[in-house]
Amino acid sequence: MPPSRSRRRVEEAQRLLDLLNALGSTTFRQILWQRASELDLTYAQSQVLFYVADHTGCHMGDVGKAFGVTLPAVTHIVDRLEEKQFLNRTDDPVDRRAYVLELTRAGRALVQELRGLQMRGVQGVLRRMTLDDRQRVIKGLEALVDAATEAARA
Repeated sequence: MPPSRSRRRVEEAQRLLDLLNALGSTTFRQILWQRASELDLTYAQSQVLFYVADHTGCHMGDVGKAFGVTLPAVTHIVDRLEEKQFLNRTDDPVDRRAYVLELTRAGRALVQELRGLQMRGVQGVLRRMTLDDRQRVIKGLEALVDAATEAARA
């Protein structure tokens, strides 16, 4: 007797989680975080750096919304990034209650270095796959992201 649809979906969900966890601990991520740890940079700090690099002049509240964390949590991360001289927090000229975030020259260089490490790692993985497999993975991940986005709106 074939498994029920709900049981099959549970099994698929578990398999997807297992695969995503395995992917997260692969060599290219380890290389990236090895460099970040040399700088005493946490995962959350690196993600904030990436976000600010992509959203120059954003507010701390924007960062909190993007990651689903509280303003005090963002403040703590921003404080550490300022201490490391990767980020500047300046007064917003329009709203005196808000701060604008921008990367320093060192912060931009670090983001560029970390993105380069990510890119080389992913390219190394993709070289080991056939063109057909690469295209199927991309198409499947696009569908996954679309479904996750839709589920988040519901």
